[in-house]
Amino acid sequence: MKIIEASKDHFFIIQSLADRIWPPTFANILTSDQIRYMMDMMYSTSALEEQIEMLGHHYLLAEENGEYLGYVSYEFDYKDADITKIHKIYVLPSLQGKGVGRFFIDAVVRIAKEYGNAELSLNVNRFNKAIDFYKRLGFEVIKSEDIDIGNGFLMEDYVMNKKL
Repeated sequence: MKIIEASKDHFFIIQSLADRIWPPTFANILTSDQIRYMMDMMYSTSALEEQIEMLGHHYLLAEENGEYLGYVSYEFDYKDADITKIHKIYVLPSLQGKGVGRFFIDAVVRIAKEYGNAELSLNVNRFNKAIDFYKRLGFEVIKSEDIDIGNGFLMEDYVMNKKL
């Protein structure tokens, strides 16, 4: 398995992965309307361009034998703190529990340390089974927050942090 730093040329791959990952991952947590709304909000070409060009997000893809397995995005110095924020980390459902997520976290830990940040942070839906995965990797729940994302939808999240 290898990591590829994503660029604009990879937007279609990220969008294709999101189309395959989001509906089954969130089917029992969010309504189909909210899934569609959030996917458009986060994965339209203009949204991806803004994330990379204006917000300083970096995307990595995992690839093995010509197949893309998932993606992670992160930002250094989140809110002007010594924190690397993981904005997205998603793996194909058929590969969840097989080490791809850990591979991504390990990569971001290494990159964040090289950059000089001392902590990782991420948000996770309070009903997402990935919470246990993050806890096993040393993340702790710092707080709970509800984020109004418009159109009458909320993101009901835990904020989880990990010291590096």
